[in-house]
Amino acid sequence: METGVQQQAGEKLIRILAFTLVISVMSASMFNIVLPEIRAEFQLSFAQVSWVTSAFLLIYAIGTVIYGKLADIYKLKNLLTFGLIFFVFGSLIGLVAQAYWMVLLSRILQAAGAAVVPATASIIPVRYFPPESRGRALGISMTGLAIGGAIGPLVATLVVSIVHWRWLFCMPLFTLFTLPYYRKYLDNEHEDAGNIDWIGGGLLAGTAALLLLAITYEAWMPAAGCLILFVLFIARIRSVAKPFIRPELFRNKSYSLVLAIAFLTTGIGYSLAFLSPQLLSQVNHLAPGLIGFAIAPAAVTTAILGRKAGKLADAKGNPFLYYVASLLLLTCFALLSSFAGISPVYIAVFLIFGNVGQSFMMIALSNTISRTLPKEQTGVGMGLLAMLNFVAGAVSASIYSTTIDQGASSVWNAANSFPVAFVYSNIYFVLAFLHAMILLIYYFQFGRAERKRKAT
Repeated sequence: METGVQQQAGEKLIRILAFTLVISVMSASMFNIVLPEIRAEFQLSFAQVSWVTSAFLLIYAIGTVIYGKLADIYKLKNLLTFGLIFFVFGSLIGLVAQAYWMVLLSRILQAAGAAVVPATASIIPVRYFPPESRGRALGISMTGLAIGGAIGPLVATLVVSIVHWRWLFCMPLFTLFTLPYYRKYLDNEHEDAGNIDWIGGGLLAGTAALLLLAITYEAWMPAAGCLILFVLFIARIRSVAKPFIRPELFRNKSYSLVLAIAFLTTGIGYSLAFLSPQLLSQVNHLAPGLIGFAIAPAAVTTAILGRKAGKLADAKGNPFLYYVASLLLLTCFALLSSFAGISPVYIAVFLIFGNVGQSFMMIALSNTISRTLPKEQTGVGMGLLAMLNFVAGAVSASIYSTTIDQGASSVWNAANSFPVAFVYSNIYFVLAFLHAMILLIYYFQFGRAERKRKAT
């Protein structure tokens, strides 16, 4: 495919992808709002009903790396067709569900199909945009994520106030409108008929699944199983001719380092989504509806600025965008640490710095990591990044929950004068310190190299 034609197709695809991401993110998050209704209708315990979201995220996380690997071998248009149709099929089961097992089955099937979307979101910008304009494409994708995250809870609240919660399963049906466009604009790249190491893929999926279960339920049995499967996975990829993930991918120093930085920054950034509602509820005593309004400005601002961030990366370079993102995040965590417990209006303003910074951060890191991968490993490499983002969220959520439960009798930031918020202040203080350390690592590994490249 000629470069000009490919770029034109890419421009159309990235906008279709942004819409698909909106629907996918909404479908992942909307059911958090209706868990109390599902629990009451089917007379479930909290642990039982939590599987409506836990099962979705578990399959969603594993599916991203599986689809990523498949995209290195099969046509992306065929994978997307299969995934989106499967997404809709699972939704139809949920729409007619009359028992809890049908609801749970629906969410599992939904996730098995929807997981193709984050994998595609990582691959299309890399395949259809040259490095010098890839940041803008990633920015458009990030805009779709931000819009979906912002309006998902609002749409769920509106739907439940008018009709039954089952109608939330109708949302994925809109993705069918995108299929003709994907079929038209995705190219007919040659398929590699090579075999897939399904044993290695299964070991990786099992490792991720047991790790997420161990973290979510703080259980040692899944943790032990995770360790065993991980050892078997390492042995597998070192012993077969065509492993699921080639060992040399991890020997790529730049890729491995950015992967580690992305894992850490995602876990730190997850505090904005996880801790903010708890801070506003426990400390500021806001009702759930008002919490949504307090968080919304940050999501809306992120959606508006996402595309501009991508252009900034293209014009100034990924390190520059990373530094801007770090400055915004450090500002947010410093302000939250100093003033946790203050009026929710100020907290809403502080969160704008953090959410925009986290969005910029993910664009910079995704763009950086895409340049470290050889073409034949783009799918699995970017898929692994997406999967680790989910794992980072689960790990950090467990750490934050445990820390909040323990509380704090003293504050490490002398500027904070709200004893009820000391534990939050201390968490944000530590997160600011960690971000500063990661910034130094990034600078010495990538920042100086970028400056030398521009100087020559």
